[in-house]
Amino acid sequence: MNDFFTKTDLSRKDAENIISETLNKCDDGELYLESSKSESILLDDDKIKSSTYSSDLGYGLRAVTGEVVAYSHSNEISKNSLKQSADNLRSTLKSKDGVYNHEIPKTNEKFYKGINPIEEKSLQSKLELLREVNSYTRAKGGIVQQVTASFAGEHKSIEIIRSGGEVLTDVRPLVRFNVSVMLEKNGKKETGVYGIGGRQSYDEYLKDDNWKKVCDEAFRIASVNLESKPAPAGEMKVVLGPGWPAILIHEAIGHGLEGDFNRKKTSAFHNLMGQRVASEGVTIVDDGTLHNRRGSLTIDDEGTPTEKTILIENGILKNFMQDRLNARLMNTRSTGSGRRESYKHIVLPRMRNTMMLNGKYSQEEMIKSVDKGIFAVSFGGGQVDITSGKFVFNCTEAYEIINGKIGSPIKGATLIGDGPSILKEVSLVGNNMMLDPGIGTCGKAGQGVPVGVAQPSILIDKMTVGGTQL
Repeated sequence: MNDFFTKTDLSRKDAENIISETLNKCDDGELYLESSKSESILLDDDKIKSSTYSSDLGYGLRAVTGEVVAYSHSNEISKNSLKQSADNLRSTLKSKDGVYNHEIPKTNEKFYKGINPIEEKSLQSKLELLREVNSYTRAKGGIVQQVTASFAGEHKSIEIIRSGGEVLTDVRPLVRFNVSVMLEKNGKKETGVYGIGGRQSYDEYLKDDNWKKVCDEAFRIASVNLESKPAPAGEMKVVLGPGWPAILIHEAIGHGLEGDFNRKKTSAFHNLMGQRVASEGVTIVDDGTLHNRRGSLTIDDEGTPTEKTILIENGILKNFMQDRLNARLMNTRSTGSGRRESYKHIVLPRMRNTMMLNGKYSQEEMIKSVDKGIFAVSFGGGQVDITSGKFVFNCTEAYEIINGKIGSPIKGATLIGDGPSILKEVSLVGNNMMLDPGIGTCGKAGQGVPVGVAQPSILIDKMTVGGTQL
């Protein structure tokens, strides 16, 4: 754990006194201290194109009264800097009065180890592995035109000090390993991308030559797309595969279940609590308690212990994801979903690991029930209106379904619809739930945070597919 008070004239006692004075007439707030170290190493075309290391240290001081949030941050941890921040906050809130809420439950549970993954594997060994990735992948044949591989690692220590001297801490490791392969055959070029990661050391993900499986999968995806034909277009049945396709649920539904959008009544779900919003058998949770997963947190960025939050249960809307501010204003409790990208940013209610739970059907049963449709295995980019849930997603791996059988791979398929409607078109929920490989980042209000998704295969009875073949 980083000791934020060793190389400064600011003592812990000074900080506690300033915080207590500043937040005396507020509803909530805290001093958020953060120390982060990150690295990125990129190999492209058999050359190390970049190797970067950065560190950052700073604090964010927040005071909340009613709906008003006053926030000040600095990369200088000193007595003078914190006093200036406190003065700014008091000036902003001088006409506001509140009652400070001290209720933060405590937890002894930890969902990852407080390691520094950057230091656990030497730079030299990372560079050697990237070169091995290049050699291994290019050995697959002359159709390999380009290989790109990368490491990304982070070690973040946080300390939260609340009025009255309450202190909460967390140490968060995060790594990602990624491979991209471009193939060319008969003048046609296609790229496949695959990655793995989470809150463990690099070696936990790379042991037993697991890195070869990442290369193989990137190569396989590119190979499938080389053999693809134009995607059909029109309204049809769609089977979503397990795992990563849950990004559609995350984007098109998950954001609409965050507390701030519902308090402000901008979400399509804001007035539907306790009502049916999805087909029977659809249960969606947001779970921060999965060990070592990318979206997991021991505590959120307000100090609240994370939890498994049931959002939709058997089709009925049960909860929203809440930070402390929105929970208080909506007369409920925080779900441990208050997150920020760094000390430079305010807290917002955000997703962690968003998952649709298992049903009882096999993927084979779903495929057999479709006369004409598509099987979507993976998604790339897309566009989403996070409040209405309207979306357009590009499929990076998809297949046609003809007469109950998986047919040719297809290229250029897009899925078009809106989350609330799609939830009601789910007719079968599979029994093969998978987690994503650990590469997701969620954007909201200009902030990016690591997240996870999971789902089983699901059959959507009616969905608009955009393609190039009518």
